[in-house]
Amino acid sequence: MCAYNKERRDFVKKSGLGLLGIAIAPSLLGNLSPNNRLRTAHIGVGGMGNEDLKAISSHKLVDVIALCDVDSTNLAAAQKLHPKAKLFSDYRVMLAEMKNEIDAVIVSTPDHTHAPASMMAMNLGKPVYCQKPLTHHVSEARAMKKLAADKNLITQMGIQVHSFYDYKLATLLIQSGIIGKVHTVRAWSPKNWGYDGPKPQGSDSIPETLDWNLWLGTSAERPYKKDVYHPGNWRKLLDFGCGTLGDMGVHIFDTPYNALELDVPRTIRNECREPNGFGFPENNIVTYEFPGTKHTAEKLTWVWYDGPGAPKMHKDLILPGAKEATSATNVDKKEKSVEEKMSLDTKATGAGKLPEQGAMFIGDKGRLLLPHFMELPKKIVDGKYVDISDEIARIEKKNNMGKPIRNYNSEGQKHYHQFVDACLGQAECSAPFSYASRLTETILLGVIAGRFPNKTLHWDNNEAKFKEEEANQYLESAYRDF
Repeated sequence: MCAYNKERRDFVKKSGLGLLGIAIAPSLLGNLSPNNRLRTAHIGVGGMGNEDLKAISSHKLVDVIALCDVDSTNLAAAQKLHPKAKLFSDYRVMLAEMKNEIDAVIVSTPDHTHAPASMMAMNLGKPVYCQKPLTHHVSEARAMKKLAADKNLITQMGIQVHSFYDYKLATLLIQSGIIGKVHTVRAWSPKNWGYDGPKPQGSDSIPETLDWNLWLGTSAERPYKKDVYHPGNWRKLLDFGCGTLGDMGVHIFDTPYNALELDVPRTIRNECREPNGFGFPENNIVTYEFPGTKHTAEKLTWVWYDGPGAPKMHKDLILPGAKEATSATNVDKKEKSVEEKMSLDTKATGAGKLPEQGAMFIGDKGRLLLPHFMELPKKIVDGKYVDISDEIARIEKKNNMGKPIRNYNSEGQKHYHQFVDACLGQAECSAPFSYASRLTETILLGVIAGRFPNKTLHWDNNEAKFKEEEANQYLESAYRDF
């Protein structure tokens, strides 16, 4: 294993790519396939990566030519879908060997590898579709935004519900002034991608199917522990994921953030347990203050709740016909499996009860409830629901929206196909890195605030640093040479 790793590192260095491909010459940049088809390479094909692979390849003009994963079990399953694709375990080797054949790259790895893999692909001049959250660190989000702009690349972040009817509708309703100027947003998810337990001790045998060194990638070396990191629990851990806020928060933040045309916040405060140096807190209440926009009051307060029992009851969240409770959704606090937490199945909102996940806009003319997901937004004024069917009909007609389709399998592909069409010059991406980087930065600032419980942090957008110097160390981390 040691000799192989040395040989692989030597190959990458000799290729002139380096870790992030900084030394790529313009003469290496590939062109789109001459027959107007898009040749794609996929980095990470297990779990959500498998769903990304299926969705991208469902486009009739896509040819999947390369598959990469550090787990040979995932790679074998993906190969059954695309037997002609070349197989790799190291994305650096794949990009170096196939740079002249690949038209676009899809990155579906754990969060800590999003930026290293995407930056290398973009330095080769490749359009990139990267899963959410865009990056693991704020510095990476800004770097990816800059590189995509400098090279004028087609990019898209994987927030597939961004392209769903209900979210487009809610955005247009808010921007039409349906509840006036918005002064507060409250958003929530009871999912638990945190870990309050002790750091695991000892080590386990590395499965023969897993290249542990490549899985760790740029993160610090450590022993392998079964069921702690791979395949799904990395989301709970500081060095690899971004907690519930970085997972579900990106989806649920997206529509309010987009509708209100927000930039990054001025202050951030996280009410959570003390840091344990290993996992994210299981319960968080993160309060952001944003500068005002044309859709908001002079300032906007945004409160995010996550973890078992979320959200905490507040008057802004009481629905018509609701019975008062300490937890607005009365969610089962039992720990869910990885599969349940990754599921996109939606639960219909019951009478007088908040949806399991969602957002509430509070304006000077009422409230707008947006369930997550595939349910129409609902307007509430003076404790009663208000019929907005006429407003919805006008917006549908004006924006040629059609009627909602309640089928995730068909609707979920739209966001992916939009990226493919954009690469082929037939569309524009709705979640390019210019937008996704700001949304991700906002999310990550709340994640960092979890390291300083109950302390208000002040963010300087122009200087890209906190007023509180001790927090700035978490804006980036050193990359391991692997």
